Formats: sequence, C-alpha cells, structure tokens
Amino acid sequence: MSKFNLPEMMNYIIGAIFVVIVFSIAYAYLKPHRLHHARPLSTLALKGSYLLYLIVTLVVIYLASLRGGGVSQVFDGAEFFLFLVAIFVPTAGIFSRKVARFSGKRVRYNNIFTVVNLLMAVLVLVLYRF
Repeated sequence: MSKFNLPEMMNYIIGAIFVVIVFSIAYAYLKPHRLHHARPLSTLALKGSYLLYLIVTLVVIYLASLRGGGVSQVFDGAEFFLFLVAIFVPTAGIFSRKVARFSGKRVRYNNIFTVVNLLMAVLVLVLYRF
C-alpha cells in the first residue's frame, strides 16, 4: 500500500462517517428495541434483518467506492441493475410496513420481508465478490 495523501485519507474518513450516520438514522427510525406486543418475534426479525442488510450494503458501497474507478467499475452492466434492485426493494419494504392494507397480515409480511432482506444482503455480497 502506498502512502496516502491528505485528500485520499479524508475520503476514507468521510466515507466511514457517512456509513455511521446513515446506519444511525436507520436505527433511530426503526427503533428495534421497541417491539410490537402482539408480534414481537416477526417484528424483531424484520427490523434486525433490515439493519443487517443495511450494514452489509453500506460496507460494500464503501469498499467499492475505494477501489479504482469507484462503484461504476465494480458494478457494471446487468450487475448494476441487480444492485439497484437490491438497494430499493428492502427499503421500500421497510417503509411500507405500516400501510393499512398489510395490517391484518403483518406477521406474514414481516416474515416475507425478513427473507427478502437476507437474500438481498447475500446478493450484494455476491455481486461485490464476483
């Protein structure tokens, strides 16, 4: 590893701070320590799997941005489309969890999106690795 100059070191530091800030905001929004009294396990599974997915995705984006060429070099072509799907589907799922249409089937919804979150985390890792 060569010597780093100040702008490169600042990019690493700012990127790491960005990851911490985004994860902190997501944690504050989800409040995983507050569980629904009627369905605590499925709520914990949904929130925990989303936070796991989020940290995996943020770390992969951080590491990909540090490579030469950035994220566009790591994820190109069809991989980039899959990466965008992996970013937006779990986020849409976590934001739409309180829609009235799902209130009667919330346990099923939570379980389905728990699996989706875990699959998307694995997809992001696989896309980054290969």
